[in-house]
Amino acid sequence: MSDENKSTELETATDATPTAAQSDSTTSLESEIAHLRQQLEAKELEAKTNYDRFVRQAAELENFKKRITRERDEAIRFANELLIKDLLQVVDNLERAVAHAAGGGNDKPLVEGVEMVLRGFLDVLVKHGVSPVASVGKSFDPSRHEAMAQVESETEESNTIVAEHQKGYLFRERLLRPALVTVAKTSKTNENKNDGSKVENESSDD
Repeated sequence: MSDENKSTELETATDATPTAAQSDSTTSLESEIAHLRQQLEAKELEAKTNYDRFVRQAAELENFKKRITRERDEAIRFANELLIKDLLQVVDNLERAVAHAAGGGNDKPLVEGVEMVLRGFLDVLVKHGVSPVASVGKSFDPSRHEAMAQVESETEESNTIVAEHQKGYLFRERLLRPALVTVAKTSKTNENKNDGSKVENESSDD
């Protein structure tokens, strides 16, 4: 074979080699692009699913807020329903007492009937967490009592409540209104006695 033919065959072989490599490279690139496209589609589907879930949960949360607000408003409106129902029984008893008095009955049954109504009314208050403030015989407590007057007393200690003019009430340990009371203070006679005893003691010390 001549040198010219050999050179032509060599050039042909050289040209063929890069063509095969380029073909393999193109195939690999297309495969990678297809793989990336699949990943992109999967992520888009995932994003759409997450967005739909977010929209649904946001709607559920909004509905929950509306329901809670509605239930709270209803609870506020009807919070005293049980109390009112119990008080209606007291009203019934008062109406019976008034009807009895109008019928010309004597005073004793009327008084007993009113006392019974009062006891029932107080029972209703206790049932719903209302209790009276203890006063007479107790020490004056400015957080629960309001002093209307002070009187000298030889039998009661100073600052002791000796009379109650209006009951005070607590609602579940919270003050609804203070009790209006009269409070004892040391009498001048006792003060003079105490002062005299003190002077005598001091004199005897000398």
